[in-house]
Amino acid sequence: MEMVMGNSSRKMHPHKFLLWIAIGSLTMMFAGLTSAYIVKSNQAGWQPVKVPSIFYLSTVVIVASSITIWLAQKAIVAKQMVKYRLLVSVTAVLGVIFLFTQFAGFSEMWQQKITFKESIAGSFFYVIAGLHALHVLGGVIALFVLVLRVFSTRTKFYSSTPVETAGLYWHFVDILWIYLFIFFLLVS
Repeated sequence: MEMVMGNSSRKMHPHKFLLWIAIGSLTMMFAGLTSAYIVKSNQAGWQPVKVPSIFYLSTVVIVASSITIWLAQKAIVAKQMVKYRLLVSVTAVLGVIFLFTQFAGFSEMWQQKITFKESIAGSFFYVIAGLHALHVLGGVIALFVLVLRVFSTRTKFYSSTPVETAGLYWHFVDILWIYLFIFFLLVS
């Protein structure tokens, strides 16, 4: 009796593989930045920064966007294109709202005289949260590319790989924001 075994292992798409490498690198970068924040906070003259209250809204918005991108992934796999179009569009809009709330929080801090020149803690805060916002901006751009592609009349074949890759990145920036938000709440 001969036993035939099927190939049950799936190869990872190269874009996903590269994204995992980038996620590892970004995780190390933000771990280093938050570690530096902790080390510097033990020095004389350190004035902690109060987290702007609008950042609570930012957190709700980015968590909601993580849910919508997850639902968009499920919709494209189920070939529910109308639902997919709506959900990927909502995710992109929520990403823009997140960026606006971040900007509002930074503006609030600036009005309180928490500037690069006046506050070492503020400088760290701006750099860390600002770098995160830049990565979210990159994700928003990728989401709008997906939106343009899905609404393009030229597109006939819908692959789930682009939304899976964008979703993976989006979940990463979501989890990263939750980490940073909790970090700033606890350390400040």
